[in-house]
Amino acid sequence: MPYQIIVLIKQMPDLELVKPDPSTGVPNVKSVPLRFETLSKHAAEAAVRLKEKYGGKVTGICLGTETAGQAMKEAFAMGVDEGVVITGYQGNNPRFTAGVLAEKIKTIPHDVVLMGNQSADSYTGMLPGMLSAMLGEPLLGNALSVELSDGSAEVLRVMEDRNEKIRGKLPAVISVTQEINEPRLPPVMQILAAGKKPMKMEKAQPGNSFSVVRSNKAPKSERKKQIYEDPSKGIPEVVKAIREAIR
Repeated sequence: MPYQIIVLIKQMPDLELVKPDPSTGVPNVKSVPLRFETLSKHAAEAAVRLKEKYGGKVTGICLGTETAGQAMKEAFAMGVDEGVVITGYQGNNPRFTAGVLAEKIKTIPHDVVLMGNQSADSYTGMLPGMLSAMLGEPLLGNALSVELSDGSAEVLRVMEDRNEKIRGKLPAVISVTQEINEPRLPPVMQILAAGKKPMKMEKAQPGNSFSVVRSNKAPKSERKKQIYEDPSKGIPEVVKAIREAIR
């Protein structure tokens, strides 16, 4: 049975190259190159594998700026069939993000919404749950594997102390872990064909939110820069500093 699959794509600055402004403490991302976020890439791979196994179509949705089209093209090269880039929002407010994505998803017939279980820039992990609530669809989170059959999805969910299988009716929201797969390296022909796949650009509508990001400044780091060549003298000082910090 073929399935209609939606996968959420995210483009973000390369965090390894992000440095805070020394005068303000705010991360400077203006000159940092953007990349296809790792967890989104794993979600795209999972979506394409489901299409290859069961048949159907994969639609990518990305919320960001006009440059997000590059991440979408990478997803196309992996096997995503078509995409929508919603522009006009560069923040990381999960409530607003979920609202914009939910409104778009509701207009697209689908059986599954695939996404990473959290984003690499904020790590709130709130988006899957919010999106599930707004869509009125069950959330099968932290998936290590995904199987579809008889109008339902079964995932192997990663827990702190064990893994367990859970099942939910379709349509469903499924968030995946980084361990679910190894994203493919597309062959040259698929990379060339990616530019011919349909991609729409739409503008996000402004909205309100009850939550506000108060600050994203990097924490101040004050080091004493004391060097002990003799471990017998340095270790007690390190232990003392740790005890004082956790009081």
